[in-house]
Amino acid sequence: MGTTKSDEFSLRDNHIAEYAKALSSPARIAILRILMKRETCMCGDIVEQIPLSQSTVSQHLRELKNAAIIKGSIDGPKICYYIDAENWGAMRKTFKKFFKGFDPE
Repeated sequence: MGTTKSDEFSLRDNHIAEYAKALSSPARIAILRILMKRETCMCGDIVEQIPLSQSTVSQHLRELKNAAIIKGSIDGPKICYYIDAENWGAMRKTFKKFFKGFDPE
């Protein structure tokens, strides 16, 4: 089994790449907008608001969870999704520092 090249980059650069990957889909941005407005939401509620199947929405939710941007708590037989406020703040700070590194103005 080979090593990945990501091991050769800083932890901060890897975090930026993970966040950027998670945000790289318009569907995930739409999901985050829904969660910003509603604070918590079931997968079925999200499916009703965007033109994707339940399985596709679940895949996008999994990517956002893997990047620690959202969390899910069990509510009976369903999972209630919400933005992870602490990690959201960390992501904002990470991007702010990154973009502050170059100011063309």
